[in-house]
Amino acid sequence: MTTTATRATTPAPAADPAPGGNAAGAVLAEAARRRTFAVISHPDAGKSTLTEALALHARVIGQAGAVHGKAGRRGTVSDWMDMEKARGISITSAALQFEYRDAVVNLLDTPGHADFSEDTYRVLTAVDAAVMLIDAAKGLEAQTMKLFAVCRHRGIPVITVVNKWDRPGKDALELMDEVAERTGLTPTPLTWPVGISGDFRGVLDRRDGTYRRFTRTAGGATIAPEETLTPEAAEAREGIDWTRAQEEVELLAASGADHDQETFLAGYSTPVLFASAVSNFGVAALLDTLVDLAPAPADRPDADGGSRALADPFSAFVFKVQSGMDAAHRDRLAYVRICSGVFERGMVVTNSSTGRPFATKYAQHVFGRERESIDTPCAGDVVGLVNAAALGVGDTLFTGSPVSYPPLSTFAPEHFAVARAMDTGRHKQFRRGIDQLESEGVVQVLRSDRRGDQAPVLAVVSPMQFEVATHRMEHEFHSPVALEPLPYTVAVRTDATSAAAVAASRGTEVLARGNGELLALFRDKWDLRSLRQRSPELTLEPMVAAQLD
Repeated sequence: MTTTATRATTPAPAADPAPGGNAAGAVLAEAARRRTFAVISHPDAGKSTLTEALALHARVIGQAGAVHGKAGRRGTVSDWMDMEKARGISITSAALQFEYRDAVVNLLDTPGHADFSEDTYRVLTAVDAAVMLIDAAKGLEAQTMKLFAVCRHRGIPVITVVNKWDRPGKDALELMDEVAERTGLTPTPLTWPVGISGDFRGVLDRRDGTYRRFTRTAGGATIAPEETLTPEAAEAREGIDWTRAQEEVELLAASGADHDQETFLAGYSTPVLFASAVSNFGVAALLDTLVDLAPAPADRPDADGGSRALADPFSAFVFKVQSGMDAAHRDRLAYVRICSGVFERGMVVTNSSTGRPFATKYAQHVFGRERESIDTPCAGDVVGLVNAAALGVGDTLFTGSPVSYPPLSTFAPEHFAVARAMDTGRHKQFRRGIDQLESEGVVQVLRSDRRGDQAPVLAVVSPMQFEVATHRMEHEFHSPVALEPLPYTVAVRTDATSAAAVAASRGTEVLARGNGELLALFRDKWDLRSLRQRSPELTLEPMVAAQLD
C-alpha cells in the first residue's frame, strides 16, 4: 500500500482556547497527531542521510542527496553551512515538518559531530522521542552512548535503527546483545534482516511474519520499491537466508524480546529496525513505527513543579538560536518548541526571563535554508521565530497565565581558550560578536576581573566549536580573533563561599558565566580529586556529562 505525505498544512484551532471548550478539544486532537523526535548517533553513522531519506519517503523532496553533493548527487537539504558542506558533517540543527499518514511529523536533525554535543543536548529538550542510529559495523560508539545517557536522564523513549546493513558489519544477534549490555534496555526487534550485513535482501516483519524485499535504485536517490512476500514465497526465493532469519527470530521470541508499548514508553525497552539509509531500505518502516509507537506531546512540567496542560494558553521555550542563515538579511532565528495552546502570527507573547513583551511577526518551518511561513502551529510543533534578537536559549514565551519552564542544562566544557580581538579598534564588534555567540550557545563565555572584558575565555565541549566561533567572528561580525589555548580540561561548579579557596589552589582558576554561575577550571581530574580530598567542605559540583571518573 502506498502512503502519501506532504508538508504539514492542516489549519490549527484558534489561539488560547478555554479548557473544556470545543477549541480546547481541537487543540488536544491536533496535539495527538504530532510526533516530535530527534535522530541521535555517533559521527558518520548516517544521520543526515537518514534525515534526507525520511523526507524523501514523506514526499517532501523528490530526490535524496548526500552531504557532500558529489558527482551529480545533490547535497542534503538539512545541511546548509559552508563548513558542513566542506566537511560532510552536521554542525547546526535543522527542523523539518511534514505530514505522513494521519500524523504531523516534526523531525529535528541534530549535529552529529562529537564536537557539538551541547547543541544536541538542547535539541533533546524539545522532543518526545529519539531515534538512536547505530552503525552496523561499529555498534554503539562513544558519542551514541553519551547522547543515550541524555535521553535516559530526560526519560525520552528510544527507537533503535541499525543502519548500513548493506555493508559488512557485526552479527545481528551480537548487536542486540551489545545494546542490552551497554544501555540496559531490552531490544525488541520489529524487523529482522534477511541476509548477513553486507548482503541486505530485505527484512522479516516480526509483526506478521511476512518478508519485505527491497530493490535497489540508482544511487539510492529515489524510494526503493518494496515487495511483500508470504513466508512460503520468501523461503522459495531466499532459501537458507530466510530459514536462518526465521530461526533467529524464534530465539528472540524465546528470550522475551517482543515489543511492549508500556515498557518502551517507560524507557525499559527499545524497538529495533534494520535499515540502509543510503539505499532507502527500511526507511518507510521507521516512519510507520514513529507514527504507530512514538508518544504524542503531553502536559509539560514547569519550573515550579507543576505542569502546563496542552490545552492551556500558548507557551513555548527557546532551545536553539541561529544567526547567519540568510546572508542577505543578517537575521536571527529562534527555534521554539510549543508546549501548549497554539501560535497565531502577530500575537504578542511575554518572555518570562525578562517580563517583557515580544511581538511575533512570523513563525516559520525551517527546511535547511528553505523557509515556509505558518500561521497557527500547535502544541508539539517546532518553529522558527524571525528577528529574535531579544530571545536567548532557555527563554520561556507565554500568553495568559505566567509559566516558566526549567532552564536548559549545559555540558561540561573540556577545552578552553582566551579570545582577543586582532584589531583592537574593532572592540565594539568584538564584544557584540562574543555576546551573540554566547546567547546562541555556540560557546560558553567565561569572564573574570583579572582577565578583563577584552580577554574572555571561550569554553567548549570540543575544539571544532572554536573553528565555528572564529569563522563567524571574522565573516559575520568582521572582528577576527586570536585564540590562546589554556591548559584546563575539567570544569565544575563552585560558589562564592568556596571561590577564593578554590582559586588559591595550584593550577586552578575561577571564572563566571554570563548568568553569574561560577566555574572552577582544573588542569585535569587528578587536580580536582586532590583538592576534594584536601578540602571536602568546598563546593565542587560536576556539570552534565562531566568525565570525572
